[in-house]
Amino acid sequence: MLTDIQTPEQTPVHTDVQSGSTSLAATAPGQLRVIKRNGTVSSFDASKIAVALTKAFLAVEGGTAAASSRIHETVDNLTKQVVATFKRRMPSGGTIHIEEIQDQVELTLMRSGEQKVARDYVLYREAHARAR
Repeated sequence: MLTDIQTPEQTPVHTDVQSGSTSLAATAPGQLRVIKRNGTVSSFDASKIAVALTKAFLAVEGGTAAASSRIHETVDNLTKQVVATFKRRMPSGGTIHIEEIQDQVELTLMRSGEQKVARDYVLYREAHARAR
Protein backbone atom coordinates (compact mmCIF):
# COMPACT_ATOMS: atom_id res chain seq x y z
CA MET A 1 0.00 0.00 0.00
CA LEU A 2 1.57 3.31 -1.07
CA THR A 3 0.78 6.72 0.36
CA ASP A 4 1.78 10.11 -1.02
CA ILE A 5 3.22 12.70 1.35
CA GLN A 6 4.08 16.29 0.39
CA THR A 7 7.28 17.72 1.84
CA PRO A 8 7.86 21.45 2.38
CA GLU A 9 9.59 21.60 -1.02
CA GLN A 10 6.45 19.96 -2.47
CA THR A 11 8.50 16.97 -3.58
CA PRO A 12 6.34 13.88 -3.42
CA VAL A 13 7.59 11.05 -1.28
CA HIS A 14 6.04 7.67 -1.92
CA THR A 15 6.05 5.54 1.21
CA ASP A 16 5.19 1.88 1.36
CA VAL A 17 3.23 1.80 4.62
CA GLN A 18 3.82 -1.90 5.26
CA SER A 19 7.59 -1.92 4.73
CA GLY A 20 8.26 1.74 5.60
CA SER A 21 10.49 2.22 2.56
CA THR A 22 10.57 5.50 0.68
CA SER A 23 11.48 6.17 -2.90
CA LEU A 24 12.65 8.97 -5.14
CA ALA A 25 12.57 12.09 -2.96
CA ALA A 26 14.42 10.47 -0.07
CA THR A 27 17.26 9.58 -2.43
CA ALA A 28 17.13 12.57 -4.80
CA PRO A 29 20.48 14.32 -5.28
CA GLY A 30 20.77 17.81 -3.83
CA GLN A 31 18.26 17.10 -1.06
CA LEU A 32 18.87 16.84 2.65
CA ARG A 33 17.89 13.50 4.15
CA VAL A 34 17.57 12.29 7.73
CA ILE A 35 18.66 8.99 9.19
CA LYS A 36 16.09 8.09 11.80
CA ARG A 37 16.88 6.13 14.96
CA ASN A 38 15.48 2.96 13.40
CA GLY A 39 17.94 3.32 10.50
CA THR A 40 15.48 4.37 7.82
CA VAL A 41 16.17 7.41 5.68
CA SER A 42 13.56 10.09 5.01
CA SER A 43 13.41 13.55 3.51
CA PHE A 44 14.44 16.46 5.72
CA ASP A 45 11.39 18.29 7.08
CA ALA A 46 12.03 21.65 8.77
CA SER A 47 8.51 21.72 10.21
CA LYS A 48 9.49 18.89 12.58
CA ILE A 49 12.19 21.15 14.04
CA ALA A 50 9.62 23.92 14.51
CA VAL A 51 7.25 21.50 16.29
CA ALA A 52 10.02 20.32 18.64
CA LEU A 53 11.05 23.89 19.43
CA THR A 54 7.44 24.94 20.04
CA LYS A 55 6.95 22.04 22.45
CA ALA A 56 10.16 22.99 24.27
CA PHE A 57 9.05 26.61 24.67
CA LEU A 58 5.59 25.54 25.85
CA ALA A 59 7.11 23.18 28.41
CA VAL A 60 9.13 26.05 29.89
CA GLU A 61 6.68 28.93 29.54
CA GLY A 62 3.37 27.12 29.95
CA GLY A 63 0.41 26.48 27.69
CA THR A 64 -0.63 30.12 27.51
CA ALA A 65 2.53 30.84 25.52
CA ALA A 66 1.01 28.98 22.56
CA ALA A 67 -0.76 32.15 21.48
CA SER A 68 2.33 34.32 21.92
CA SER A 69 3.55 35.94 18.72
CA ARG A 70 6.98 36.27 20.36
CA ILE A 71 7.19 32.48 20.73
CA HIS A 72 6.07 31.91 17.13
CA GLU A 73 8.60 34.43 15.80
CA THR A 74 11.39 32.98 17.96
CA VAL A 75 10.62 29.42 16.86
CA ASP A 76 10.51 30.48 13.21
CA ASN A 77 13.83 32.31 13.51
CA LEU A 78 15.54 29.43 15.34
CA THR A 79 14.21 26.89 12.83
CA LYS A 80 15.60 28.96 9.96
CA GLN A 81 18.99 29.14 11.71
CA VAL A 82 19.15 25.36 12.14
CA VAL A 83 18.14 24.73 8.52
CA ALA A 84 20.64 27.34 7.27
CA THR A 85 23.42 25.59 9.20
CA PHE A 86 22.80 22.28 7.44
CA LYS A 87 22.36 23.88 4.02
CA ARG A 88 25.65 25.73 4.55
CA ARG A 89 27.42 22.51 5.61
CA MET A 90 25.91 20.46 2.79
CA PRO A 91 25.11 22.80 -0.11
CA SER A 92 24.66 19.90 -2.54
CA GLY A 93 22.54 17.86 -0.14
CA GLY A 94 23.43 14.94 2.03
CA THR A 95 22.35 12.75 4.90
CA ILE A 96 22.16 13.86 8.53
CA HIS A 97 21.49 11.69 11.56
CA ILE A 98 18.57 12.80 13.77
CA GLU A 99 21.00 13.20 16.69
CA GLU A 100 22.99 15.77 14.69
CA ILE A 101 19.83 17.77 14.09
CA GLN A 102 18.94 17.68 17.77
CA ASP A 103 22.49 18.70 18.72
CA GLN A 104 22.23 21.67 16.38
CA VAL A 105 18.85 22.66 17.88
CA GLU A 106 20.46 22.65 21.35
CA LEU A 107 23.38 24.75 20.15
CA THR A 108 21.09 27.24 18.43
CA LEU A 109 18.93 27.58 21.57
CA MET A 110 22.00 28.25 23.71
CA ARG A 111 23.56 30.72 21.28
CA SER A 112 20.29 32.65 21.08
CA GLY A 113 20.16 33.10 24.85
CA GLU A 114 17.36 30.58 25.48
CA GLN A 115 19.23 28.69 28.21
CA LYS A 116 16.12 27.55 30.13
CA VAL A 117 14.55 26.09 27.01
CA ALA A 118 17.88 24.53 25.96
CA ARG A 119 18.28 22.93 29.40
CA ASP A 120 14.79 21.43 29.31
CA TYR A 121 15.37 20.24 25.73
CA VAL A 122 18.59 18.47 26.82
CA LEU A 123 16.87 16.88 29.84
CA TYR A 124 13.96 15.72 27.65
CA ARG A 125 16.39 14.10 25.19
CA GLU A 126 18.25 12.35 28.01
CA ALA A 127 15.04 11.00 29.54
CA HIS A 128 13.91 9.61 26.19
CA ALA A 129 17.35 8.13 25.47
CA ARG A 130 17.19 6.27 28.79
CA ALA A 131 13.66 5.06 27.99
CA ARG A 132 14.86 3.60 24.67
